[in-house]
Amino acid sequence: MSTTVAHRESRPPHPLFVLLVAALLPGMGQVLNGMLTRAWIMLFFALSLGVITWHLTTPEHSFVGRHAGGFFVYAVMVMDAYVWARYRHTLARVRAGQR
Repeated sequence: MSTTVAHRESRPPHPLFVLLVAALLPGMGQVLNGMLTRAWIMLFFALSLGVITWHLTTPEHSFVGRHAGGFFVYAVMVMDAYVWARYRHTLARVRAGQR
């Protein structure tokens, strides 16, 4: 019985759950995938590029335009979290003998 519990604990989260969490909380998709360092690095670049684009634009630009660099990295973070979650989920299913 303990092997079943251990097997369930080692199973990665479903990719759609990771996608939802990553879309709502920046960096948490990488944390769910077990990539804490990657999450910190991506958050650093999202904040850095957001600040850089804010300083390079004028107040007449829209909010999205002023923070475009940060939003771009945020979109990459969400896609990255989903792709890695899908990879880990598929790998776990293959190792378990499922399709």
